[in-house]
Amino acid sequence: MNLKELRHLYATGKRDFGALNLNEANLRNVNLSGGDFTGATLNVANLSGANLSEVQLNGAKLNVARLSAANLYRASINQAKLNVANLIRADLREAEIIESIVLHSELVRADLSGANLSGSNFSGTDFREASLRQANLSYCNLSESNLRDVLFEDSTLEQANLNGADLTRANLRAVNLRDADLNQACLTRANLSGADLRGANLRWADLSGANLRWADLSNARLSGANLMGADLSDANLVNASLVHADLSRVRLMKAEWTGADLTGATLTGARLYQVGRTQLNTQDLVCEWVDLSPMGDETMVQHFKPQQVQAFFNEKQPTVQITVDAAFNLYANLALATLYHQITQAYPRLHRPPSINVSSRRTYLTFAADRNADLFVTAYCAMLPFQDAQTVEAQLHKMLEQLQRYKQGVFKSEQHQQLVLWDEELNQLVERLHNIKQEQANFLPPEALDFLDAPIYIVLTNSNDRSIDMFQHPQFGKRLPNAIEQTWNPSPSQQAKLEAAVLPPINVLVQFIQDFFHTEVS
Repeated sequence: MNLKELRHLYATGKRDFGALNLNEANLRNVNLSGGDFTGATLNVANLSGANLSEVQLNGAKLNVARLSAANLYRASINQAKLNVANLIRADLREAEIIESIVLHSELVRADLSGANLSGSNFSGTDFREASLRQANLSYCNLSESNLRDVLFEDSTLEQANLNGADLTRANLRAVNLRDADLNQACLTRANLSGADLRGANLRWADLSGANLRWADLSNARLSGANLMGADLSDANLVNASLVHADLSRVRLMKAEWTGADLTGATLTGARLYQVGRTQLNTQDLVCEWVDLSPMGDETMVQHFKPQQVQAFFNEKQPTVQITVDAAFNLYANLALATLYHQITQAYPRLHRPPSINVSSRRTYLTFAADRNADLFVTAYCAMLPFQDAQTVEAQLHKMLEQLQRYKQGVFKSEQHQQLVLWDEELNQLVERLHNIKQEQANFLPPEALDFLDAPIYIVLTNSNDRSIDMFQHPQFGKRLPNAIEQTWNPSPSQQAKLEAAVLPPINVLVQFIQDFFHTEVS
C-alpha cells in the first residue's frame, strides 16, 4: 500500500491498516487519528506534526522516525521500537508506551503527562524540559538519560533504573522512587521534596543543593553521595546508609535518622536543630562544627575537637520509666490507651506510645523523649493517669525551683532562664490537662482504677545515660504475707511524708541538668 492509497482508505472510514510497510514515507502533518497500525513498519518515516491521537502502534517499528510536534494523545505504542526517534515537543499525554524500546531518542519538551511508560527502555534518551507529570515510569530503564529540568511531579518511578542519569534541576516533588536505582545520578538542585525514596540506591549520586524536605529516605543507600548544601529538613533517614557521604552544610532540621550509618561521612557545618543523636554509627565521622540554631543562621555554632565528635553523636535516648507495682491486665491496657490518647490530643509532643514490659507482679512503662528538655513535661504526662500524679507534679516544681535558687556561677544566665521557662511550661501543661485528670474516675471501670492507684516508682534518664530517681511511693515493693493485698490508707503522718517526697541531692540534680546544656541540640 502506498501513501495515496492510505489517505484514500482513511478518508472513506477505514481505520484498521494492520502491519503495513511505510519505511521512509513522508507523512508530515497527516491525519490518521484513531487508526490501527499494529505491527506497522515506519522506520525513518516523517510523521512530524501528524495527528496520531488514539492510534494503535503496538509492536510497530519507528526507528529513526521523525515525530516532532506530532499529536500522539492517548496513543497506544506498546512493545514498539523507537530507537533514535525524534519526538521533540510531541504530545504524548495519557499515551501508553509499555515495554517499548526507545533508545537514544529525543523527547525534548515533549508532554507525557499521565502517560504509562512502565517497563520501557529509554536508555540514553534526551527528555530535557519534558513534562512527565503523573506519569507511570515504574521498572523503566532511564540509565544515562538526560532528564534535566524535567517535570516529574506526582509520577511513579518505582524500581526504575536511573543509573548515571542527569536529573539536574528536575522537579521530582512527591514522586515515588521506591527501590529505584539512582547510582551515580546527577540530582544537583533537584526538587525531591516529599519524594518516596525508601530503599533507593543513591550511591555516589550528586544531590548537592537538592531539596529533600520531608522526603522518605529510610533504608536508602547513599554511600559516597554528595549532599553538600542539600535541604533534608524533616526528612526520614532511618537506617539509611551514608557511608563516606558528604553532608557538609546540609540542612537536617528536625530530620529523623535513627539507625543511620555515618561511617566516614563528613558533617561539618550541618544544621542539626532538633535532630536526635541516638543509635547512629559514627565511626570515623568528620565534623569540625555544627549549627544548632532554630533558624539555621549559625547563631548557635558548636565546634568540636576530634575526640569530642563521637561523644556528641552517640547520645542515649532520654527516657521516663514508670514501674507500677501491679500486674498488667486488659482493663489497665484500655485505661492507659484511652488516657494517653487524650493527653496526646492536648499535648502533641507526647507522640510516642510507651514501650510496655510486664512481669507477674509489675508493669514497666518506658517513654522516650525527643530531647533532654522534654523530660519534665514527658514525666508529668506519663504520670498523669496515676494516683500519684499530683505528688510528682509537686516534685518537678520543687526540683526546678531548687535549681533556680542554686548558687551563682553554676548556670549561665541563659541556662537559668531556661530553667524558668521549663517551670512555666510545666504550669501551662498542668492547666491544659486538668480536665483529663478530673474526669478519668467517671468513665474508667474499677479494675482499671485499681491499677492506676497502685504504688509507682519513676526514673528519669538523660541523653548521657545519667539517671535520677524522681519519685517512689512509700508502699512500693511492700506486700503483706501470704499475698493478701489490702488498700493502703495512709495515716496523716504517712500522707505528709508522701507529699514531702525527698528530692535527689542537689549536686546530683545539678549534674543531671548540666548534661542538658552540654549535649542538647535545641
